[in-house]
Amino acid sequence: MPGAADRDRICVGAIAGAQGVNGAVRIKPFTDAPEDVAAYGPVANEAGDRLFDLDIREVRGGLVIARLDGVADRNAAEALKGLRLYVPRDALPAPDEDEFYHADLLGLRVVMAGGPEDGAKEEGPLEDVGTVRAIIPAGATEVLEIDRGPGAHTLLVPFTKAAVPEIDIGAGWLRIDPPAETEATETEATETEEERPDEAEENGKTEE
Repeated sequence: MPGAADRDRICVGAIAGAQGVNGAVRIKPFTDAPEDVAAYGPVANEAGDRLFDLDIREVRGGLVIARLDGVADRNAAEALKGLRLYVPRDALPAPDEDEFYHADLLGLRVVMAGGPEDGAKEEGPLEDVGTVRAIIPAGATEVLEIDRGPGAHTLLVPFTKAAVPEIDIGAGWLRIDPPAETEATETEATETEEERPDEAEENGKTEE
Protein backbone atom coordinates (compact mmCIF):
# COMPACT_ATOMS: atom_id res chain seq x y z
CA MET A 1 0.00 0.00 0.00
CA PRO A 2 1.76 3.15 -1.15
CA GLY A 3 2.59 5.64 1.57
CA ALA A 4 1.75 3.39 4.49
CA ALA A 5 3.94 1.14 6.58
CA ASP A 6 1.51 -1.81 6.43
CA ARG A 7 -2.19 -2.65 6.23
CA ASP A 8 -2.51 -2.58 10.02
CA ARG A 9 -2.05 1.20 10.11
CA ILE A 10 -3.61 4.09 8.23
CA CYS A 11 -2.15 7.48 7.43
CA VAL A 12 -4.40 10.23 8.82
CA GLY A 13 -2.34 13.23 7.78
CA ALA A 14 1.02 14.72 6.87
CA ILE A 15 2.89 17.67 8.36
CA ALA A 16 3.00 20.51 5.83
CA GLY A 17 5.37 22.76 7.78
CA ALA A 18 5.84 24.94 10.86
CA GLN A 19 3.29 27.46 12.09
CA GLY A 20 4.64 30.39 14.10
CA VAL A 21 7.67 30.26 16.37
CA ASN A 22 6.46 28.15 19.28
CA GLY A 23 6.61 24.66 17.75
CA ALA A 24 3.14 24.45 16.20
CA VAL A 25 2.76 22.66 12.87
CA ARG A 26 0.37 22.72 9.92
CA ILE A 27 -1.08 19.30 9.13
CA LYS A 28 -2.68 18.26 5.85
CA PRO A 29 -5.50 15.95 7.09
CA PHE A 30 -6.55 12.83 5.21
CA THR A 31 -9.68 12.39 7.31
CA ASP A 32 -13.27 13.25 6.36
CA ALA A 33 -13.38 15.95 9.05
CA PRO A 34 -10.03 17.79 9.46
CA GLU A 35 -10.13 17.70 13.26
CA ASP A 36 -10.47 13.89 13.20
CA VAL A 37 -6.74 13.71 12.56
CA ALA A 38 -6.46 13.73 16.37
CA ALA A 39 -9.59 11.65 17.09
CA TYR A 40 -7.99 8.21 17.18
CA GLY A 41 -5.33 8.64 19.84
CA PRO A 42 -1.59 9.33 19.52
CA VAL A 43 -0.16 9.34 16.00
CA ALA A 44 3.08 7.64 14.95
CA ASN A 45 5.65 8.23 12.25
CA GLU A 46 5.94 5.72 9.39
CA ALA A 47 8.68 3.73 11.13
CA GLY A 48 6.50 3.49 14.24
CA ASP A 49 9.31 4.51 16.59
CA ARG A 50 7.95 7.97 17.48
CA LEU A 51 4.55 8.77 18.99
CA PHE A 52 2.95 12.21 19.22
CA ASP A 53 -0.07 13.52 21.08
CA LEU A 54 -1.80 16.17 18.98
CA ASP A 55 -3.21 19.32 20.56
CA ILE A 56 -5.34 20.99 17.88
CA ARG A 57 -5.40 24.78 18.07
CA GLU A 58 -7.51 25.57 15.01
CA VAL A 59 -8.49 24.50 11.50
CA ARG A 60 -7.61 27.05 8.85
CA GLY A 61 -7.96 26.77 5.07
CA GLY A 62 -8.30 23.00 5.20
CA LEU A 63 -5.15 22.62 7.32
CA VAL A 64 -5.02 21.68 10.99
CA ILE A 65 -2.85 23.84 13.24
CA ALA A 66 -1.62 21.73 16.15
CA ARG A 67 1.06 21.34 18.78
CA LEU A 68 2.94 18.06 19.12
CA ASP A 69 4.33 17.02 22.45
CA GLY A 70 8.12 17.34 22.52
CA VAL A 71 8.21 19.94 19.71
CA ALA A 72 9.06 23.24 21.38
CA ASP A 73 10.27 25.63 18.67
CA ARG A 74 10.02 26.48 14.99
CA ASN A 75 13.24 24.66 14.05
CA ALA A 76 11.99 21.41 15.57
CA ALA A 77 8.62 21.86 13.88
CA GLU A 78 10.16 22.62 10.49
CA ALA A 79 12.31 19.48 10.76
CA LEU A 80 9.09 17.42 10.74
CA LYS A 81 7.88 18.78 7.39
CA GLY A 82 6.67 15.91 5.21
CA LEU A 83 6.27 13.51 8.12
CA ARG A 84 3.25 11.24 7.67
CA LEU A 85 1.14 10.46 10.71
CA TYR A 86 -0.34 7.00 11.31
CA VAL A 87 -2.86 5.38 13.65
CA PRO A 88 -3.74 1.69 14.09
CA ARG A 89 -6.25 0.46 11.50
CA ASP A 90 -8.52 -0.93 14.22
CA ALA A 91 -8.78 2.49 15.89
CA LEU A 92 -10.97 3.73 13.02
CA PRO A 93 -14.69 2.94 12.79
CA ALA A 94 -15.70 0.22 10.34
CA PRO A 95 -16.86 1.71 7.03
CA ASP A 96 -20.49 1.31 6.00
CA GLU A 97 -21.53 -1.22 3.40
CA ASP A 98 -20.17 -0.32 -0.03
CA GLU A 99 -17.77 2.17 1.61
CA PHE A 100 -14.02 1.61 1.65
CA TYR A 101 -11.07 3.38 3.19
CA HIS A 102 -8.69 4.57 0.51
CA ALA A 103 -5.87 2.74 2.27
CA ASP A 104 -7.74 -0.55 1.84
CA LEU A 105 -7.98 -0.04 -1.92
CA LEU A 106 -4.42 1.12 -2.59
CA GLY A 107 -2.23 -1.73 -3.77
CA LEU A 108 -5.10 -4.11 -4.59
CA ARG A 109 -4.61 -6.42 -7.57
CA VAL A 110 -6.89 -5.44 -10.45
CA VAL A 111 -8.45 -8.03 -12.73
CA MET A 112 -10.83 -7.82 -15.68
CA ALA A 113 -12.99 -10.43 -17.37
CA GLY A 114 -11.78 -11.29 -20.84
CA GLY A 115 -14.02 -11.48 -23.87
CA PRO A 116 -16.19 -14.56 -24.52
CA GLU A 117 -14.35 -17.54 -25.90
CA ASP A 118 -15.42 -18.87 -29.30
CA GLY A 119 -19.02 -20.04 -29.15
CA ALA A 120 -19.42 -19.05 -25.48
CA LYS A 121 -22.01 -16.63 -24.15
CA GLU A 122 -20.27 -15.94 -20.84
CA GLU A 123 -17.20 -13.83 -20.20
CA GLY A 124 -13.79 -15.42 -20.53
CA PRO A 125 -11.26 -16.02 -17.72
CA LEU A 126 -10.07 -13.14 -15.54
CA GLU A 127 -7.03 -11.25 -16.79
CA ASP A 128 -4.54 -9.40 -14.60
CA VAL A 129 -4.59 -5.66 -15.32
CA GLY A 130 -2.31 -4.16 -12.64
CA THR A 131 -2.60 -2.66 -9.16
CA VAL A 132 -4.46 0.31 -7.70
CA ARG A 133 -1.97 3.15 -7.47
CA ALA A 134 -4.13 6.08 -6.37
CA ILE A 135 -7.68 7.33 -5.87
CA ILE A 136 -8.23 10.65 -7.66
CA PRO A 137 -11.10 13.03 -6.81
CA ALA A 138 -13.15 13.78 -9.91
CA GLY A 139 -16.25 15.80 -9.11
CA ALA A 140 -19.17 13.73 -7.85
CA THR A 141 -17.27 10.44 -8.13
CA GLU A 142 -13.68 9.25 -7.79
CA VAL A 143 -11.32 7.58 -10.24
CA LEU A 144 -9.00 4.63 -9.66
CA GLU A 145 -5.54 5.06 -11.15
CA ILE A 146 -4.26 1.62 -12.09
CA ASP A 147 -0.55 0.94 -12.52
CA ARG A 148 -0.10 -1.58 -15.34
CA GLY A 149 3.64 -2.01 -14.94
CA PRO A 150 6.84 -0.59 -16.47
CA GLY A 151 6.40 0.87 -19.92
CA ALA A 152 2.59 0.81 -19.85
CA HIS A 153 0.29 3.80 -19.53
CA THR A 154 -1.72 3.97 -16.33
CA LEU A 155 -5.42 3.20 -16.64
CA LEU A 156 -8.13 5.45 -15.20
CA VAL A 157 -11.39 3.79 -14.17
CA PRO A 158 -14.37 5.52 -12.50
CA PHE A 159 -15.04 4.09 -9.04
CA THR A 160 -18.68 3.12 -9.58
CA LYS A 161 -20.65 -0.09 -9.14
CA ALA A 162 -20.86 -0.49 -12.90
CA ALA A 163 -17.13 -0.05 -13.55
CA VAL A 164 -15.93 -1.86 -10.39
CA PRO A 165 -18.54 -4.57 -9.77
CA GLU A 166 -16.54 -6.73 -7.35
CA ILE A 167 -14.16 -5.91 -4.49
CA ASP A 168 -12.63 -8.49 -2.15
CA ILE A 169 -10.42 -6.65 0.36
CA GLY A 170 -9.57 -9.83 2.24
CA ALA A 171 -8.36 -11.60 -0.89
CA GLY A 172 -6.58 -8.45 -2.09
CA TRP A 173 -8.26 -7.87 -5.45
CA LEU A 174 -10.98 -6.02 -7.30
CA ARG A 175 -12.58 -6.59 -10.70
CA ILE A 176 -13.15 -3.86 -13.23
CA ASP A 177 -15.55 -3.62 -16.14
CA PRO A 178 -14.45 -0.26 -17.55
CA PRO A 179 -16.64 1.74 -19.91
CA ALA A 180 -15.65 1.78 -23.58
CA GLU A 181 -14.19 5.29 -23.38
CA THR A 182 -11.70 4.28 -20.66
CA GLU A 183 -9.13 3.07 -23.19
CA ALA A 184 -9.09 6.53 -24.81
CA THR A 185 -7.98 8.11 -21.53
CA GLU A 186 -4.91 5.94 -21.09
CA THR A 187 -2.51 8.18 -22.97
CA GLU A 188 -3.58 11.10 -20.80
CA ALA A 189 -2.94 9.30 -17.53
CA THR A 190 0.67 10.39 -17.09
CA GLU A 191 -0.35 14.04 -17.44
CA THR A 192 -3.13 13.57 -14.90
CA GLU A 193 -0.61 12.17 -12.43
CA GLU A 194 1.50 15.29 -12.66
CA GLU A 195 -1.50 17.50 -11.99
CA ARG A 196 -2.81 15.71 -8.89
CA PRO A 197 -1.62 16.66 -5.39
CA ASP A 198 1.46 14.93 -4.01
CA GLU A 199 -0.40 13.56 -1.03
CA ALA A 200 -3.02 10.87 -1.57
CA GLU A 201 -5.89 11.12 0.85
CA GLU A 202 -5.23 7.69 2.24
CA ASN A 203 -7.62 7.57 5.14
CA GLY A 204 -10.57 9.18 3.32
CA LYS A 205 -13.56 6.94 2.72
CA THR A 206 -15.01 6.38 -0.70
CA GLU A 207 -18.13 4.63 -1.84
CA GLU A 208 -19.34 3.12 -5.07
